[in-house]
Amino acid sequence: MSNESGSSRTRTVIVAEDETLIRLDIVEILTEAGYEVVAEAADGEEAVRLVDEHQPDLVVMDVKMPVLDGITAAERILDKHSLAVVMLTAFSQTELVERASAAGAMAYVVKPFTAADLIPALEIAASRHEEIRSLESEISDLQERFETRKRVDRAKGLLMEKMGLSEPESFRWLQKTSMNRRLTMREVADAVIEQVGGS
Repeated sequence: MSNESGSSRTRTVIVAEDETLIRLDIVEILTEAGYEVVAEAADGEEAVRLVDEHQPDLVVMDVKMPVLDGITAAERILDKHSLAVVMLTAFSQTELVERASAAGAMAYVVKPFTAADLIPALEIAASRHEEIRSLESEISDLQERFETRKRVDRAKGLLMEKMGLSEPESFRWLQKTSMNRRLTMREVADAVIEQVGGS
């Protein structure tokens, strides 16, 4: 089984979806793409319990589920665990997407979806999660961390626009520059904003 994410370790996933056929579909798509599905849940409460038990890298979760909806489940999971969450929604209602983002979801996919929609969403969620983790290890103060994230996001946007980089590439560029020049991520982001944003 090939693992194209570039990492040596297979990413583990829990799939939470109350509709069995859709759940089986997701599991098949993920398995074929080289992910390891470690558990499946039919409701939000079960998803929370299974994440406690398996500690996966990612959770793919439907917004509308019995017992506990996906957004509430995501909030509970992210209160205790550091992982990436991808939400599935049957309606592209902006307030639901906003709630999912506020809960800490890194990406969302609107149903009906194909493998071509789902896999990139997982890759984005995983790379965003990595970014946050590396920023968190660099900065302990919460307010400082939030400000840094905002600046890093702004710098990434400028690099994507001006240098034609993808989101993960622009983050890696910032990370590499920070290591090479022995600067913090925020200092590098500020320099990019000043130079690129000001031009």
